[in-house]
Amino acid sequence: MGAMNEQSPKPPVTPYRIENPEEFAQNLLRFFEEGGRAMSGLLERPDAKITPYSAASEMTAAVGALADIARIWLADPTKLAEAQGTLVSSYLDLWNASIRRMLGEQVEPVVEPEPSDNRFKDPEWSSNPYFDFWKQAYLVTTHWAEDVLQQTEGLDEPTRQKAEFYLRQLSSAFSPSNFPMTNPEVVRETFATNAKNLVQGMSHLVHDMEKSGDLLKISQTDTEAFEVGKNIATTPGTVVFQNEVFQLIQYAPTTDKVREVPLLVIPPWINKYYILDLTPPKSLLKFAVDQGFTVFVVSWVNPDEKLSHKSFEDYMLEGLLTASDAVSRETGVEKINVCGYCVGGTLLGTTLAYLAARGEEPFRSATFLTTQLDFTKAGDLLLFTNDAQLASLEEMMAERGYLDGSRMANVFNMMRPRDLIWPYIVNNYMLGKKPFPFDLLYWNQDSTRMPAANHGFYLKEFYNENKLAKGEMVLAGLKLDLKKVKLPVFELATREDHIAPAKSVFIGSKLLGGPVEFVLAGSGHIAGVVNPPDKMKYQFWTAPKAAADTLDEWLGMAKEHPGSWWPLWSEWLAKHSGGWTIPREPGEKLGVVEDAPGSYVKVRA
Repeated sequence: MGAMNEQSPKPPVTPYRIENPEEFAQNLLRFFEEGGRAMSGLLERPDAKITPYSAASEMTAAVGALADIARIWLADPTKLAEAQGTLVSSYLDLWNASIRRMLGEQVEPVVEPEPSDNRFKDPEWSSNPYFDFWKQAYLVTTHWAEDVLQQTEGLDEPTRQKAEFYLRQLSSAFSPSNFPMTNPEVVRETFATNAKNLVQGMSHLVHDMEKSGDLLKISQTDTEAFEVGKNIATTPGTVVFQNEVFQLIQYAPTTDKVREVPLLVIPPWINKYYILDLTPPKSLLKFAVDQGFTVFVVSWVNPDEKLSHKSFEDYMLEGLLTASDAVSRETGVEKINVCGYCVGGTLLGTTLAYLAARGEEPFRSATFLTTQLDFTKAGDLLLFTNDAQLASLEEMMAERGYLDGSRMANVFNMMRPRDLIWPYIVNNYMLGKKPFPFDLLYWNQDSTRMPAANHGFYLKEFYNENKLAKGEMVLAGLKLDLKKVKLPVFELATREDHIAPAKSVFIGSKLLGGPVEFVLAGSGHIAGVVNPPDKMKYQFWTAPKAAADTLDEWLGMAKEHPGSWWPLWSEWLAKHSGGWTIPREPGEKLGVVEDAPGSYVKVRA
């Protein structure tokens, strides 16, 4: 009897067993109903219309670019047949391998993903023959398409670059990881929750649509987990000056003595400044303050239609130069140090050339972080600045007075779709999960508008016509020449930068007339800059002062160093910052407007 009362061991539960068929069916019906509503809403949004940088316009451009490639191959039937034969042969190899594996044989994969490809990290992509087949079929197809493009003859560089860009977009989109029935994690979650994940995913999509502006903004992080001034952008300081274009923040000293020469930081106006002041351990601004520098940063306005007329020249005169003058008045130091990041660095380089044309130089040194001064190798962003797109953008900005930040954010996301688009579509809309809190992604989604006059000038004069590098740019009646800029420069590029490619930054650094300390950091446009010393996450490279004509030559003589470039920059900056003096309390001369981070940065787009 005792043996009869013992519970028999339960058979293992398969992850693909429906525990509650009725609930499963009800949730599927809800999913289709809510999904239909969501799709109708998407089709009515600007995303579905041919407007600058929308999904519809980019899909149209992608089809056009790849159709041009197809026409070239169709003109050579023999070569096309050979290429098709190669693809069919690969499919047959994969099919035979899959059949043998299903029969119990140990079979080497026909193709494997790169180790860094996180889309296929789930064990079932390899252990389950069904998912393994879809993974390998996808990889075979994309590798074949890339090879075909490489073998396409008669393409000029811009056409090839455009085709490669749009092929990446399409290949990223058609990954089996992006479809519910071919993603093992989604399939498991659907069975485990009786399809609640799909219903919740549609709820997340509707929520994203409701809170988005012009274009759908896919949630990349839990935005409710952060608040500017509370747990992000918290370095203590004071707004000591403001005008229509910017607020100037001076940070409170943390050392017993400070360097005599203050530092003014110019961030890009297409993002908010606090990328340089995330949480305290990741804050480059806090790091500089803790090294004994008196640090000021420009916090650009989030402009509306009233500031549509503000031009690039205004951002130079009313922005950078006015901020520089305010720093000098507050500290009593005539010549200060200045640092520009990304577009802020382009503004800084242009301003230096303008000052040189006037015979003036109010700075001791300049630091450029991932800054382009020459745009011949500006990467995929060049694809978004042709004459037709600029005309379309100018028409939209003329109507509104500004460019909505969602459009530039969409462009940046499209440059890395595998990392910045599809993982969040899978997580949010298929798995039905909320995104994790991540300060950097919170900043990435906190976009800002751009005034029509300024942004139009920037795209046309720099990206499209490259006038500054050519010595053809005219500002405030003066022709600009970067060779006349003689002050010492610290120039940082990042090796995997997709916004300001390292080759582009290096070419621009060669245009300056003074001594340049060129440093290459690991990682990309953001992570390569925001790389605190205590993490030891990436590395950087330096080279002797010997001249190098190309980045490849420079790398040939460069030495790799583990860890962050921040301490190296601090040492370089200290050499141009004079002796020590007593700490400066913010606003002693200019007065106090409000506490940091100020009100401009809190305005949402």
